[in-house]
Amino acid sequence: MIRLGTRRSPLATAQARIVADLLGGGELVPISTEGDRDAARRFAEIGSGRGVFTRDIERALLRGDVDAAVHSAKDLTGDMPAGLALGAVLERGDPRDAVCGPFASLAEIPSGARVGTSSARRAGLLAELRPDVLVVPLRGNVGTRLAKLDAGEADAIVLAAAGLERMGLTDRIAFLLDPREFVPEAGQGAIAVQVRAGEEALVAALDHAPTRAAVEAERECVRALGGGCTAAVAAHAWYEDGELRLRQWQAA
Repeated sequence: MIRLGTRRSPLATAQARIVADLLGGGELVPISTEGDRDAARRFAEIGSGRGVFTRDIERALLRGDVDAAVHSAKDLTGDMPAGLALGAVLERGDPRDAVCGPFASLAEIPSGARVGTSSARRAGLLAELRPDVLVVPLRGNVGTRLAKLDAGEADAIVLAAAGLERMGLTDRIAFLLDPREFVPEAGQGAIAVQVRAGEEALVAALDHAPTRAAVEAERECVRALGGGCTAAVAAHAWYEDGELRLRQWQAA
């Protein structure tokens, strides 16, 4: 049975179960990552800020502790470590950002409201589109962030729509942000399966070629912009009239 390395969070576990089901079975191997262990500091303060949710899983894969690693594609920042390969990118879910809270649109959030996010990209986009709101740092998994919202630590929070859907929490979505305006992070909404180089056949049947092409275009764009999980950059690719289109954003 294939051993699938995954973060311990409920969302990561749900995504790994999706992969296991598609493979006809698999053993989930939860791995504590640097980003999960250090929930107090901002991502930029943890090492280089890159790969905080992937490095430990990648090391386990290289050691042979697991046969494949399941990631949110947006967490795969920078270059692939030597000896590893992207074995499959599953068909993408909703790539958009979702706002949770009592408001029906970005325009309806009152001036001075506290909007929680740990993402430099989301903070940068909010600063451009709603410079009158206060962006407050908010770390933790999906459940933790929603609990902080409910406890009044923020008036609204921004999360990935696909993550809320995979956890059965679509009822918490107040509204979705237009990706033409609020450009998603590269890879957002997609699940990536990493393997050791030469072992791509383990998961190749799960690969969705159109999603892979879009995600790779987004990753290449962000790489050219010098981005990563700590940079205020974004790239979103989609298909229109049979052609792949790409929109990028970078904080001024």
